Amino acid sequence: MLECALGFAFRAAAYWSRHPVARLRPDGRRRVLIVAPHPDDEAIGCAGTAMLHVDAGDHVCIAIATDGRLYPSVPTADEVAMIRRHEAEHAARLMQVERLVWIGLPEGAWDLSQLKTSLGALLIETRPDIVYAPSRLDFHPEHLKVAHALALALEDLDGMEPSVRVYQIQVPLTTLLVNLVSDVSSMRARCDAVLDAYASQVSSVQCTYRQRYYAARRHGISTLAEEFWQIPAKRYIRLHRAPPTQPSKAFRGMRPFPLSDPLAFLFGRQERRIIGSSGLES
Repeated sequence: MLECALGFAFRAAAYWSRHPVARLRPDGRRRVLIVAPHPDDEAIGCAGTAMLHVDAGDHVCIAIATDGRLYPSVPTADEVAMIRRHEAEHAARLMQVERLVWIGLPEGAWDLSQLKTSLGALLIETRPDIVYAPSRLDFHPEHLKVAHALALALEDLDGMEPSVRVYQIQVPLTTLLVNLVSDVSSMRARCDAVLDAYASQVSSVQCTYRQRYYAARRHGISTLAEEFWQIPAKRYIRLHRAPPTQPSKAFRGMRPFPLSDPLAFLFGRQERRIIGSSGLES
């Protein structure tokens, strides 16, 4: 009942924002790269959309930057990393993506140049038309650092300018930034299966169901939707070229309890406005 009431509220807010939002329609002619800071971020951010790309015939590659070893679910960090890799491989099989690249740098103990080099080589190899990416609209230091590394890798590319689609992990993009939405209603059961593959991350992934539900209400979609902020690679680079300095309290993520969901959309509203208006210079 609470989620339903919040859904109506978000729908009303979207109506009054009058912000133009395009519908995503994969055409089967694209090369797609999804960059995830941790194993599960790709599922939280764009699992349904990834499967729409796959079903349309697009070539989809997922790259997992770090091994997620700092999540305290089992006694040793090495065991956590092993579990999370197995979960990522299971999720990738369920999504039927063409390729999973496990970069797997040790969470919390990796050098920026390592990831920049790995992502740069992968970008050259895959030559993506579309890159799904994390962004500075976040509070997690590793999400911010991965976005920075990706921007530096993109900047080094010669003659390649993919479209970048920023996805939301725990922090909503909100109507201030969303300009592309993907109707993943037909993917409901498959999305559930992909998210369930991350059994060790139940507390992290459970709110993603509400994110998709709220997105659907905002855009008049039947059941589930995924939202993105699509920008040119050059703008993504300008926004993320500098080392991340975003204070951790600027944004708030979705929490396990729906009652606090509006706060995730309200916290950082001014920061979203600033980010949305920056990086526009030619």
